[in-house]
Amino acid sequence: MNQPTEQLEGAPLIKPSSTDHPLYEPVVEACRSVYDPEIPVNIYDLGLVYTIEISDQNEVSIIMTLTAPGCPVAGEMPGWLAEAVEPLAGVKQVDVDITWDPPWGMEMMSDEARLELGFM
Repeated sequence: MNQPTEQLEGAPLIKPSSTDHPLYEPVVEACRSVYDPEIPVNIYDLGLVYTIEISDQNEVSIIMTLTAPGCPVAGEMPGWLAEAVEPLAGVKQVDVDITWDPPWGMEMMSDEARLELGFM
């Protein structure tokens, strides 16, 4: 009998990142070089980058969101992020996907971002 797979209560909605991969920190720094044009904080500290997954072949897969579905740069932001990460030494390829689940909220911002925007 196949039981339907249920999400465990309290399980993270966001897939974990490859934090132990040697390229992880350089990829994070590249993400920090991309800014939402309407907000003076980088997209990483805004909490828009949900997952950075790096394969053994150095293929980078990034799952991100936007502050709102109607974001004027929705079509451009994934490309900006890919352009920031692709030139890193060792990166073979970059794929950036947008998700709306879970929806972005201000609680996803880093303390630095909240301070910068005057929320602390």
